[in-house]
Amino acid sequence: QVHMVESGGGSVQAGDSLTLSCVVSESTYVGLCMAWVRQAPGSDREGVARIYIGHSPIYYADSVKGRFTVSQDNAKNTLYLQMNKLKPEDSGMYYCGAKPKWKSEWCYGDKAPRDFDTWGQGTQVTVSS
Repeated sequence: QVHMVESGGGSVQAGDSLTLSCVVSESTYVGLCMAWVRQAPGSDREGVARIYIGHSPIYYADSVKGRFTVSQDNAKNTLYLQMNKLKPEDSGMYYCGAKPKWKSEWCYGDKAPRDFDTWGQGTQVTVSS
């Protein structure tokens, strides 16, 4: 069973930056397709970014391209989401999700949040104008 814990959210002004972290349980950090998703009140979860551990980022939502960057520190079993030039519409609860897949090909296909098995508890991001 994969366990993740997100952190790093907060309340910021438009144009500011935040870095979210997702620490993954050590024994399960390999062979994972990982996703960052967000959910605003009253809305469905929206995919933000996706990466296969050990590979380069695979997907960014159009709304965050050029502003958000996914990275990983494999020594710390941690996935990051660097968010720059934040906008009020970026506000929401941010979750990291995981799907164990020993072959990376699955992660490169078109994926929705419902395709992921396990989620962390989320971290709140609020951006004020």
